[in-house]
Amino acid sequence: MLFGLELRRVSTETMLDLKGLKCPLPVLKTRKALTRLSNGDRLTVLTTDPMAEIDIPHFCSENGHTLVEAERLDGGHRFVLTKGN
Repeated sequence: MLFGLELRRVSTETMLDLKGLKCPLPVLKTRKALTRLSNGDRLTVLTTDPMAEIDIPHFCSENGHTLVEAERLDGGHRFVLTKGN
């Protein structure tokens, strides 16, 4: 608390368009993008790689990130991740 006011950290939301990239590039670029974010920040990843449907959730579970949402789109996927510790 500062001067009677409660301060809260506002998380950042970032979009990463990886359409057209094939395995393993979507996971590698997702990993690199997460290194630039703070814990609790959100990253939305767009992909067209069919393997991303398996790879991105597995990457999150193995590395302490939270997969908030996974959605199939026409010709691809959209993943929303929250960076973990």
